[in-house]
Formats: sequence, C-alpha cells, structure tokens
Amino acid sequence: MKNPFFSVIIPTYNRQKFLKIAVQSVLQQTFQDYELIIVDDGSIDKTKQIIDEFSSKKIKYVCQNHRGVSSARNNGLNRAKGNYIAFLDSDDRFCREKLEITYDCLAKNPQYKVFHTEEIWYRKGKLLAQKKYHKKPRGLVFSNSLKLCCISPSAAVIKKDIFQELGGFDEKLPACEDYDFWLRVTSKYPIFLIPQYLTIKEGGHPDQQSKKYPGAMDKFRIYALEKLLKSNKLKAEYYELAFQELHNKCSIYIKGALKRQKTSEVRYYENLLLGLRRSKFYVK
Repeated sequence: MKNPFFSVIIPTYNRQKFLKIAVQSVLQQTFQDYELIIVDDGSIDKTKQIIDEFSSKKIKYVCQNHRGVSSARNNGLNRAKGNYIAFLDSDDRFCREKLEITYDCLAKNPQYKVFHTEEIWYRKGKLLAQKKYHKKPRGLVFSNSLKLCCISPSAAVIKKDIFQELGGFDEKLPACEDYDFWLRVTSKYPIFLIPQYLTIKEGGHPDQQSKKYPGAMDKFRIYALEKLLKSNKLKAEYYELAFQELHNKCSIYIKGALKRQKTSEVRYYENLLLGLRRSKFYVK
C-alpha cells in the first residue's frame, strides 16, 4: 500500500476530557488520505480506553513512559509515513475541511514547505478575542518568531524532510519547545498562511504546559535563543536580531534575579551576553 499523504500526530498525557474530541475531529475529515498517530506519554487516566472505542484502521496508538510532549511528538515523527506532518495537541481540534483545504494549498504552492492556518480560540468554553500581536504571520517571519511563539503546532502542516534537516523538538525543554522549533524553521524557510479558520484551540485548563512553569518560560526561551545563536547557522542579519532579543530577555531576567538576590544567575546571564557579543557565531 502507498504511504498516506498526511501523518497527523497527537501527543497526549492524561487528557481524557479532551482527547476523544480531538480524535473525532481527525476521523471526520473530508480528506481521507492520512494516518493518525496517537502517542500516549504514559497517561494514568482512561486514555487507552478512549482510544479503544475507535475502530478506525487509520489510528496507530503508541504508549511510552512519561518523557514529555517533545519526546511524544518525536516518537510520532519517527513512525510517520506521510510526506507532510500535521500536529494536533490533544486539547485542540481540526475543522472538518482542514486537511482538504491544506492539501489544495500545498498543490497550488509547491515552493512552500510550511503551512499554517488561522485559529479560533476558546478559554474555559468561551470564545476568546485575539489581540493584534496574535495576528498570524506569513512569508519570512523569523523576526516575529523571536518575540513569541507565533505559529501553533496544531495549526501547522510541515513537509517531513524539514525534520530530517533541522531535527525535531528539543526534549530538554519541558515547555517552549515549540518556540525553539519555530526559531530553527523560520530562520530557514518562509511560511504560507492559509487565511481560513481551520484549527480550534481550547485553553485555560491548569495542565497546560505554560501553566506548569509560570516562572521559567523566559528561562526556556533564553536557552532556545542561546542554542540558536551558537549553532553557526544564522546569517548575520538574523544573528543580530536574535542577539537583540536575547539581550532584551536576559535584561528582564537579570532584573528579576537581582530582586531575588540570585547573584549566580545574574553572573551567568551577564557572561552569556558578553560571550555571544564577542564571538559572533553567524555564517559569514
């Protein structure tokens, strides 16, 4: 049998409240040339029972020891047979025509390898208005990606060979792994925005990654920026932009560390900035 066009990957951990809706949103797609890989990151709730209720042969269920969302996504990537990868977080869902419309856009725009859609956001069941700075970017969006994670994994479809070139998700990061990933991608590739609301996100629940590490998110982003700056893969223009963003984030973090009298952290981030300013790791 030929490989599917899309591999849809759902990482999940103790999400029995949302998982069924996410899976149904994939199985109800109008475009059917896909496989659905569900990676259970060691759930101890009724996740397995929920998956067993589905009889679709498109589903591949994988269970692993609890190692985090990056590991779960990477596990799915290693098993994926599709030419394009579509991620879906287990508390999000696709609109019925998500894959069909994306397929049409891929066919009409073969020069692009990364696509994403507009999103509808809910928080605790209520429609959430999006701010101007949440506006979805298109084209060369590296500068957008430095400020915040401007592309949602659940909204994105990515050609598989990008992962072979740039790697998957950093398993050292318990959160902001998507920020780290999109920095690498947008430094190399333009992004195609499908101007339709095809992804629905459900937020506001306490087990979201950003809620688990409220005081460490900037620390994770600094780590991602440092890694990128030291990669020797950025052109000079992008290096300067990334360094300026690192400087901004470190300055804020240092102020907080001074207030908390964390002198070792202050020295670490001051030395980090000094070393990167002197070294200039960009591609000449």
